[in-house]
Amino acid sequence: MSFLFPLFLLAGISLAIPVLIHLFNLRRYKTVLFPHTRFLKNIQLNSRKQSQVRYKWLLAARLLFLLSLILAFAQPFFTQNDKKDAGNGLKVIYIDNSYSMLVKNGARSLLEIAKEAARKQLKSAATGSRFILLTNDKPATYKPIPADKALTELNNIDVSASDKSAAQVLSIVQSMMQGEVATAADVYYYSDFQKSTFDTKPDASLMKNVAFYGVPVQADELQNIFIDTAYLNSPVLQTGQPNQLIVRTRAIGKLPKDAPVLQLAINGQVKSASTLTFSDKNESTDTLSFSTNDANWQRMVLTLNDAAVKFDDTFRITARSTPALSVLVLNEGQSNPFIQAAFRAYNGFRLNQLDINSTPADWKDYNLIILNGITHIDAALGKLLGNAMVQGQTVCIFPGRTGNFSSFNEGLKQAGDIQVKGLDTAVQAASTLQQGSNLVKDIFERIPPNVQLPVANWHYIIEAGLGANQQSILSFRNGDPFFARYSPAKGQLYICATSADLASGNFPGSYFFVPFIYQMAVQSRGGDIYAITAGRQQPVYLPLRNADERNMIHLYGPGLDAIPPQRPDGAGLDVFIDRSVQQPGFYSLAATGSDTIQVALDADRKESQLEAWDISALKDNWKSPGVHWLSLSATGSAANNGNWGSFPLWKVCVILALIMLAVETYLLAGGFKKQTIAAS
Repeated sequence: MSFLFPLFLLAGISLAIPVLIHLFNLRRYKTVLFPHTRFLKNIQLNSRKQSQVRYKWLLAARLLFLLSLILAFAQPFFTQNDKKDAGNGLKVIYIDNSYSMLVKNGARSLLEIAKEAARKQLKSAATGSRFILLTNDKPATYKPIPADKALTELNNIDVSASDKSAAQVLSIVQSMMQGEVATAADVYYYSDFQKSTFDTKPDASLMKNVAFYGVPVQADELQNIFIDTAYLNSPVLQTGQPNQLIVRTRAIGKLPKDAPVLQLAINGQVKSASTLTFSDKNESTDTLSFSTNDANWQRMVLTLNDAAVKFDDTFRITARSTPALSVLVLNEGQSNPFIQAAFRAYNGFRLNQLDINSTPADWKDYNLIILNGITHIDAALGKLLGNAMVQGQTVCIFPGRTGNFSSFNEGLKQAGDIQVKGLDTAVQAASTLQQGSNLVKDIFERIPPNVQLPVANWHYIIEAGLGANQQSILSFRNGDPFFARYSPAKGQLYICATSADLASGNFPGSYFFVPFIYQMAVQSRGGDIYAITAGRQQPVYLPLRNADERNMIHLYGPGLDAIPPQRPDGAGLDVFIDRSVQQPGFYSLAATGSDTIQVALDADRKESQLEAWDISALKDNWKSPGVHWLSLSATGSAANNGNWGSFPLWKVCVILALIMLAVETYLLAGGFKKQTIAAS
């Protein structure tokens, strides 16, 4: 226990005053004349007994009154250092500064309210207390600092494009406990407890030696309209022709009286606008038409006039118009109507179909080569296939059915450690879809939960060595690949285990066939349309062959020149820009002597999902002796500051003093009979 004003303890000398009063007051006797003396002895004994008992209680009441009054002025408090098992604990304050904290409750945002409550908590902390401040973008302090410095850092906290889950915050706390050699930690968690970011139940391993204090900072009413996603209806941007941009918006809470307006601007010039009309599910899908007159990079900005929350009212896309993508289809026998229809459905592709016996001597001018219905790969074709892998090209094989499946292996061997091991004639459906594949994650906004995967009436059993770098995009239940990607060198080799016709299965008419072919063609030359979501670690593929360890890709922006993480991928590089920057906007990627790529970075829309947990529900799920929930008004009171705040014992002392004063008054009002001696 410590005292805020220890000099007041000198007033304890005053405790001797009531003791001296009682010592001298008890020696005074009053003589009472009594006519008879035969009852004198009994009266004297009873009077002495009662005065001894009652005067002791009176003395005790007076001493406790003075002691309580002295302690109240000295203001005692408990600190963490008073506890033997918590003398080496951390004191952590986490401020959720994600975009959802920009929601206003009255005239102030939730972030401002949270900072004010944390500010009161720091001011009421015990002298000498030290704290660590955590935020979503980075720790405001990496080491425990005094309360006055923590207040300064707290005032500098601003909203961030990053967000963290409760598990991530607690994991950081556990790491800091190890770094500081701390035995325990008290974590005060200021947040709106958003459903999209706060975990339903705590991780027991992360709660070890942690006292969790949840401080909800929530708005009375939620209202928001935001752009969920936007994408071009065509895989390429066309110059001088109409293009269509599909935009999906969502609304949360009560809709405004005036319908919001969605506006499209390209390179700063307004191109199109639309008034939003929401369905019963508070969703709206709109198509905006526009055209461009040059083949340079186009910076597209979608905006809407929502006054509630601003960060998600803008969606950015970069795109450039490129010459038609060249696709070579080599057929063994008849051409495939599904492949032909897929590429002729949209402009932007130049399709060249040839017989397998008329194979060009060089494939370097083609973005995608498709081998359709082939039943063998001879040495000459295998050599072309191997060269394509070395040069970083993209090849897709739809084999024909044959009993001599070993005829594939001679040519596949030149491309990589890949071989056909057998033929399975059982009808089987694909059971697994690799959603992390580039063919899937870049073409679909979200995979429908009830989507039907394709069925194969027969399929080849394909095996690959480690050097082939196999990635099964679609797989059968036994693990055999239905449709897989192989990267034996710089190029990409896609192999389907069955033919692309309806006699072999329903893959050509499935949900995946056309998007997969489009993505293979587009990715072969790098992206021409970019809308990267911050925080998802989406790589930007760049076909830059002159970038190396000495000539790295640089990320450029307003006042920014950084080198983001990058790794080789085929004939180019995967660049992770959201590991270097989180602020939404337009950025440029380039290496010395290379083409400049324009990319758009957008905020993660999960922060737009403002639905927050009901605290009573969280209390049921977060049941643990170390979990506590505080109101905003309680954070400024040291009584609720756990092991590390100053506890206001002076209030208890004042109450105890008043009680002792009442006891003294009661005893005096009872009429003490002092010791009497009868006169003879």
